[in-house]
Amino acid sequence: MSARRMERLPLAGAVIARPARVLGPLLAVGSLLRVLLDSARLANASRTRRAIRTCRSVTVVAAVGALSAFAPSVANAAGESYVSMGDSYTAGPGILPYSTTAPPGCGQSQANYPHLVASALSLSLTDVSCGGAATVNFEKEQVLQFPPNNPPQFNALSATTEVVTVGMGGNDGGLFGTLVKGCTGLDFGQPNVGAPCKEHFEGFVTATREEFRPIQEAALAEIHVLAPNAKVFVVGYPDITPANGYCPEAMPWTTGDMRWFRNEVQIPGNETLKHEAANTGAVFVNTFANSIGHDVCERPGVRWIEPLFGSLTGVAVHPNAMGEEQDALQVEKVMVQNGVS
Repeated sequence: MSARRMERLPLAGAVIARPARVLGPLLAVGSLLRVLLDSARLANASRTRRAIRTCRSVTVVAAVGALSAFAPSVANAAGESYVSMGDSYTAGPGILPYSTTAPPGCGQSQANYPHLVASALSLSLTDVSCGGAATVNFEKEQVLQFPPNNPPQFNALSATTEVVTVGMGGNDGGLFGTLVKGCTGLDFGQPNVGAPCKEHFEGFVTATREEFRPIQEAALAEIHVLAPNAKVFVVGYPDITPANGYCPEAMPWTTGDMRWFRNEVQIPGNETLKHEAANTGAVFVNTFANSIGHDVCERPGVRWIEPLFGSLTGVAVHPNAMGEEQDALQVEKVMVQNGVS
């Protein structure tokens, strides 16, 4: 991958959206919180996205209220058939412009990593990712806050599908939402001492992971049945909290709890996804390593994940435009290495 310059203006590459309702489950802690619960080609990809960002205008905000067609998001119809499935970390809520073909309640962005990958590699994209989605929504319709609902994501797969990305699992058993809400409730306004959230939720994390590991793996195996000719890529989650940091004005968790969330929730969770991918003939895409140093405690223009307080996208503890772009670069690299062209 070509070297990329990461120092940017705070709002570079992002149009800020603060919709009253975005999608899926939202978290609340008092009146302060409303959070969503939920390589030559690579060089060309970089230039393409810079051009897209240059052309983007805040006037696209008006389009959000004018969405009218709700078939899965489709782009670059001449290339290999690419289906993207996943939750909000794939969908990219809060990053404008929003897709005009996905259900509005999904908060799916036209600048999320599937769209960027499709544009860079000239793939024909069908994006069915949706904020708040869990593994169950591969086979079950996802009921959204307002209609229309998102159909089962497996509906997009067929024998003609050639490339699949999957970014799913964080919402299984309510894991992500429970921890964001619960850790905030326990740590907010308290001294930076110990790891209260770890003490309270450690057992829950272990039990949830054990319960859903076979379900997730079975779902990945089913993708190969429904799309037998496809190369499947499992996309992991980026680094969210620092290994050793404290930023109560942005993420009011103790240093101990942020370390615990990173080292004992996120890293093992990604390892689980990596093993599931290997066990089912899929390829794992590591987005965590590249994102270290761009967590919620970093300043605007450096962070790739927006914090709980002061989110510039209006969607807390989720990737911003730079985060989705960096995910796209990792996915593109791994796809090219595995023969997608």
